[in-house]
Amino acid sequence: MMGAAGVQPRLQGPIPSSRTAPVVFVVDDDISVRESLELLIRQESLSVEAFASAQEFLVHPRPRRPSCLILDISLPGLSGLDLQKRIAVERPDMPIIFITGYGDVPKTVQAMKAGAVEFLPKPLTDSVVLNAVRNALERSRTILAHEDEIRDLQARYTVLTPREREVMHLVASGLPNKIVGSELGISEITVKAHRGRVMEKMKAQSLADLVKMASRLRQVRTQESRRAGAALQPGPR
Repeated sequence: MMGAAGVQPRLQGPIPSSRTAPVVFVVDDDISVRESLELLIRQESLSVEAFASAQEFLVHPRPRRPSCLILDISLPGLSGLDLQKRIAVERPDMPIIFITGYGDVPKTVQAMKAGAVEFLPKPLTDSVVLNAVRNALERSRTILAHEDEIRDLQARYTVLTPREREVMHLVASGLPNKIVGSELGISEITVKAHRGRVMEKMKAQSLADLVKMASRLRQVRTQESRRAGAALQPGPR
């Protein structure tokens, strides 16, 4: 199925712990494809777990660590596109590499629009698969690091008092202390005191830092609202 020619050097770097080591998931109902991919990926010193169906994959534990999914678009039962929809909601940090033996252009377009990072036709080439896996795992690492940063930011924000949150958002919007005090019905000196505590609790080194933090928190709230709205939308009849 896959030739050894063109295989790139193995991934380098320190060996991560089992809890943070990247893992590649493979879902394909063709046992020869699964076994070939397992062998290829293990030769790169990467963990790999393979499944014959989307249902098998969904019931298997998926720890939060860098990962990607090599997924056959045409599967019995739950299709690859259906599984992609589930993963997009449950594990947005897991990039999907689609593979197919049918060259279905409409499905390819649909999968790419839904966020697939690669779409590889069978027969697969080792070097192409490994390059796609490398890129997907790096993307997963980046997403997880961003999520950790946001989680830490939200944790800091939760320790602010309601008044400190009001001061933070008004100050971050560019209003001077005097105007913030007028808006909240407090003195300028009190605003300065609240502002100092906000900077300390949020670990902001400057006003520019605080502005960036407030912007990120707004973006996260907007994204969460959109996902919640999408989850409430009725499915196709």
